[in-house]
Amino acid sequence: MKTHPTFIHMARKVVFMICLGMAVTSIQAGEDYSRFLRPAEIPQPDNNRITTARVELGKMLFFDPRLSGSNWISCGTCHNPALGWSDGLPTAVGHGMGVLERATPTILNTAYQPLQLWDGRARTLEQQALGPIKATGEMNQDLDEVIKELSVLKGYRDAFEDAYPGEGITEKTLAKALATYERTIVSTEAPFDRWVKGETHAMSQTAQKGFEVFLGKGRCALCHDGFNFTDNGFHNLGLKGDEDPGRYGIRKIKILKGAFKTPTLRDIELTAPYMHNG
Repeated sequence: MKTHPTFIHMARKVVFMICLGMAVTSIQAGEDYSRFLRPAEIPQPDNNRITTARVELGKMLFFDPRLSGSNWISCGTCHNPALGWSDGLPTAVGHGMGVLERATPTILNTAYQPLQLWDGRARTLEQQALGPIKATGEMNQDLDEVIKELSVLKGYRDAFEDAYPGEGITEKTLAKALATYERTIVSTEAPFDRWVKGETHAMSQTAQKGFEVFLGKGRCALCHDGFNFTDNGFHNLGLKGDEDPGRYGIRKIKILKGAFKTPTLRDIELTAPYMHNG
């Protein structure tokens, strides 16, 4: 009995699809990917829980150039949403168009980071929030002056009262509002996120193969691991001629000389150029 060519073609196609499915499964088999799943909630401190009023106030402040001494620079000037919450420059440009030594880090998913900034000098977003405002080379603003400027504006007085009833406009509430807004700046769901949850066709075969190399031969996941693709650690990549002490400037441990925080790989296509100095 002669088999019809169409049947043979269909049979081969079925076998191919079965093998393809087995290949996808083989990548997942034996590997626990739960660490790459998005956390159920955004981390937030008990004394500064996320509320709509606090987020709205924080957003107002984030994009307000009054927070700078020149009244030209806002937080959003360097942390531009269209540029992956960075600025697209090798190193940041601050007050008076001065070029700074370090690149502007993205603030995407900073809510999930235990330490802030390239050298980890800030333990919380609240601690980090006021640093750039006060820094001479960055926003070059006096905090007392900021508070005076905001206090004469009814819109801000009402917004602070809604967000932090009875606390007024202070350095503390200013920092808390900015930190709250920054906590809400999180990455959107990517094909990888759907794939790691079990949607086997959410990510291309090429990308799946790339992830296999990422975990294995490439050894990328030694530093870029977990949901945010970072170990939150500090490493010196062996670059020579860089006098920036990095984490060593905060903790005087020899291995931390020239070490900088492992950046997230989320939305990495938007955050070039890379590394702490571009």
